Amino acid sequence: MPDKKQDLIDQELQDLNNDGVDRRGFLKCMAWAGTGLVWTMSGGIPVSRAFAKNSDKKSGKAADFTFVQISDSHIGFNKPANPDVTATLQTAINKINAMPQKPDFIIHTGDLSQLSKPSEFDTLDQALKGASAKQMYFVPGEHDMLTDNGDEYLQRFGKGTKGTGYYSFDHKGVHFVGLVNVANLKAGGMGSLGHEQLEWLEDDLKGRSASTPIVLFAHIPLWTIYPDWGWGTDDSEQALSYVKRFGSVTVLNGHIHQIMQKVEGKVSFHTAMSTAFPQPAPGTAPSAGPMKVPADQLQRVLGITDVKYVVSGRSLAVVDSPLGDSGPSASGNVGALRLVDAPLG
Repeated sequence: MPDKKQDLIDQELQDLNNDGVDRRGFLKCMAWAGTGLVWTMSGGIPVSRAFAKNSDKKSGKAADFTFVQISDSHIGFNKPANPDVTATLQTAINKINAMPQKPDFIIHTGDLSQLSKPSEFDTLDQALKGASAKQMYFVPGEHDMLTDNGDEYLQRFGKGTKGTGYYSFDHKGVHFVGLVNVANLKAGGMGSLGHEQLEWLEDDLKGRSASTPIVLFAHIPLWTIYPDWGWGTDDSEQALSYVKRFGSVTVLNGHIHQIMQKVEGKVSFHTAMSTAFPQPAPGTAPSAGPMKVPADQLQRVLGITDVKYVVSGRSLAVVDSPLGDSGPSASGNVGALRLVDAPLG
């Protein structure tokens, strides 16, 4: 680990109170690693556990339930950044299947395919059939709506949804909302929810108790990360105004293929990495796009993450781990950790 990064981690450790959280392990894990999120809920407050091959089998006992987020599979992509994206998706599925606590469901936060081709959706569907969790929820990425206004995606993965594919569901006291911000991209590729969906969201949340844990998930981040590359949603502020009264709000996204986390009040944001390929950090390259890394390092910049919801008085902690076995090992329940921004690595 570079000296500058170690110094940053050490400073963060000095600044945080000693509350039993393995912060050093958490901050180290926030480097280039991870792409799915395994969420566990108990009491409506999210806390994470690093996902790895040798997970603590006792770590899931206090959880109400667990779910997995994967993102940006880009099935059909075959460029040098990753000539076999199906294989790396399968590696992620294998890790899900090796979890000591079977997840209740899987959420995929978009870009299932590379070119919206039926054959690409077929391949993804076939791979996901091998996952231990049979219930799955999807939202589209812009690559899933490249042709036919997303009709192929909606017919396969959007049955029972509203409009362009948005919907909500409840699971064991938690309210989940899948949003679509790729159907009407704005200048520079910025996401947009649109008036109709925003009205639906406001109505969907009305009447729910402020103590109800809320999980929003979409493809493009619902907070502005880097507008020059379209990494944000132009009308997200209005959407987020509808969740301000809730005591626990978690927002999950994909699209940028790297880990970034932010906490604003009671709202925790997390972007997941891709199972296909990494992208450069904001502003470090002429443009966004697939980033090639040495073949022996690829699985270290892809992966899935194991996160739990447990009773706690703190905010969201997210720990991501790579697909490769050389990634950080699980360390049981990490606890809750409040960060404004997490290092990219």
